[in-house]
Formats: sequence, structure tokens, C-alpha cells
Amino acid sequence: MMTKLKIRTYPDPILSQRAAPVTDFGPLMQDLFDSMIETMHESDGVGLASPQVGISKQIFIACPTIRKGEEYVIVNPILESFSGKEFGSEGCLSLPGVFAEIGRATKIKFSYQDRHGKKFRLEVENFFARVVQHEMDHLNGKLLIDHFAGAKREQLLVQFEEAKRNPIKGKDRYDILNRNENSKDKLKTKPA
Repeated sequence: MMTKLKIRTYPDPILSQRAAPVTDFGPLMQDLFDSMIETMHESDGVGLASPQVGISKQIFIACPTIRKGEEYVIVNPILESFSGKEFGSEGCLSLPGVFAEIGRATKIKFSYQDRHGKKFRLEVENFFARVVQHEMDHLNGKLLIDHFAGAKREQLLVQFEEAKRNPIKGKDRYDILNRNENSKDKLKTKPA
């Protein structure tokens, strides 16, 4: 049964914990995957990690096309290689109203299990690579603001507090990761 889940926001302690591996892919986990997909879409996100909904497991949903039915359920991901670097604007459902330029690899290869426990390898580029890296940060207890220190980090926290006082309504509020439906992202999926 799909249910919209509550998104945890900074400074919830679960967001700074390393998530545990998933070993059970039974009916309860299938319900969680479906609820995370629904929550991500209803929150206008392109990705959602399970710690963001209060569950410290190595799970995230990625949907860089923003189209329902095109989601990837990524379980127990392991980054295998990365190359290139590009700075781009990122936001986060757990830090609504905060946006920052973050350097990320432009091409990554990683292994993972799908929602049924089947192993795959995926190679992604550009925006999709950015989404995956952002969500993998969540599984490692790292938030967008943790990429910064000192005055820049404080500036982002002020931005967060201001956004809590004056929330923006509608689709623009979580325009995370500077979406672009026309990106020329390439991906190659292979069974592991």
C-alpha cells in the first residue's frame, strides 16, 4: 500500500548516520519502495534516500527524467569508478530552500541491487550521475551542507532558516539538482 512518507529535515539525527545494508526484499520492503517513489514525486524531487524518510537502510530512488514509471530503485549501491568533474546547483528535500554549487563526477559506474535483490551494474553521466552521487551521500550520512565549512556553511544554514520562515509554494520549491529534461545523459545498464 503506497503512503506518502514524512520527509525528515535538518537537523534530524538520522540524516547524519551511515545507513545499514538491506538483506530482506519481502512485501514490507516492496511497500517501502512504492511509498518512497510516491513521496519523491509528490515532493517534486528527482531522488529520495531512505534516511530522508526516517529509515536508515541503503536504499534510494532516482528518477532524473521526472517521469512516473521511469524510477530506479537502488539498493546497497557500491561506487566502482568515477571520472570528470563539473560544478552544478543542487538542492535537497531535507534542506528545503537551500541551493549550492557542488562539484561532482560527470561519469560514474556503480553496482547495486534492484527492488527484487537482483544485482546490476549501471554507468551514468551528467545529471543522472549527479543525482546518484547526491543520494549516495545521504546513505553515508552526508548532507548538501556537509560539502562546505565556515562562512559558506553558515550562509546555507541562514538560507535554510529563512526558507522555513517563508516557504515557497508549488513546483519550484524543490527544484533539486537543476533539472533538465533535455539533458544528453547516457546510461548503460548491465546485470552484475
